[in-house]
Amino acid sequence: MTDPGKIPSPDDPFPNEFGTTCFIKNVVRAPNVIIGDYTYYDDEEAPDQFETRNILFNYPFFGDKLIIGKFCQIASGTQFLMGAANHRLGTASTYPFNIIGGVWREIVPAHILDLPHKGDTIVGNDVWFGRNCVILPGVKIGDGAIIAAQSVVSRDVPPYTVVGGNPARVLKKRFDDELTELLLALKWWNFPPEKLTEFLPVLCSKDLDAVKAVIRRELTHKETL
Repeated sequence: MTDPGKIPSPDDPFPNEFGTTCFIKNVVRAPNVIIGDYTYYDDEEAPDQFETRNILFNYPFFGDKLIIGKFCQIASGTQFLMGAANHRLGTASTYPFNIIGGVWREIVPAHILDLPHKGDTIVGNDVWFGRNCVILPGVKIGDGAIIAAQSVVSRDVPPYTVVGGNPARVLKKRFDDELTELLLALKWWNFPPEKLTEFLPVLCSKDLDAVKAVIRRELTHKETL
């Protein structure tokens, strides 16, 4: 049996001795940002400043949210742009005259009222972001995706795919369709900590055929309960 006291706690901001890995749900305070358990940001300088350094142009009154699932791995320099970063697109000039102040504020409509709304930015579970990625507003990233370093993500990313480039494009699928569907059905990131700990050898196995067999048994057992 696993000793519960030895299982890393998602409520510990710095779970290991390196001091560069931070479970960021514990340090982000913005009301429109939701981050799941065990999702970490790794940075040599200030991983606990993720909210101010890596979530840009976040003004909750604008109405959009950033939702990041569980067990995501976010490398240094990755940034999420929120919707208020946009400028007007349907006028002769994109310049935000209103926010500059003075008489311009009196004669020009409020800039933020004309901004395009892209919706919430939603990241699934077990997503890996390489260094210095940029995620644009309103993007949806599926479970298990990998975002290559230096990528600019401007469109939705399917589950368990690898994307890269500027703009990011699909480079390959991580697994065949069967394993992808099994993992999406299993939702291992929702396991209780003790069960997850016991299941880790399966998640870290290179024998994917054996992994499929174990997941099939797990799903069958779940259906019979």
